[in-house]
Amino acid sequence: MTGTGSLAKEGAPKRADSMALHLIKLAVGVDDVEHLKKLQQQRRKERRQKPASPHWVFTRNTPRRADDLLDGGSLYWVIRGVVRCRQALVGFDEQRDADGEKYCRIKVRRTVVPTAAKAMRPFQGWRYFEDELAPPDLRRGDTTDVPREMSVELRRLGLL
Repeated sequence: MTGTGSLAKEGAPKRADSMALHLIKLAVGVDDVEHLKKLQQQRRKERRQKPASPHWVFTRNTPRRADDLLDGGSLYWVIRGVVRCRQALVGFDEQRDADGEKYCRIKVRRTVVPTAAKAMRPFQGWRYFEDELAPPDLRRGDTTDVPREMSVELRRLGLL
């Protein structure tokens, strides 16, 4: 595997006047958010990554809108047909494997942020995900099994 360099600067701060562009990807073979965290931890250990290094997600195609994605974007994970969490995007590296085939290494922060549940149909690879379509982050006390509005109302009533 040989790198061909970073395609965009890492971790660029989001401008206040812009709406973020995100990626969405299926987490194939993952049961839930905790399972995703465990698998990512295992993969980082296998790769002998340093403790502060970002997590890598490999894919064939490199996003052409990398600068827009790094302006506050995240990688949203679809787990068993439902968007469940996200990880902030920090960079993209174009790589070549031993056979010379090109692929992209997507770098995301290690922190997995739970989101409100949102059903999503299956698709191949990754897709751009507009900010207005992205589900909101869950806050402390929110649950992933009920819609956010219902969770807020249940908390207001003292039932959560």
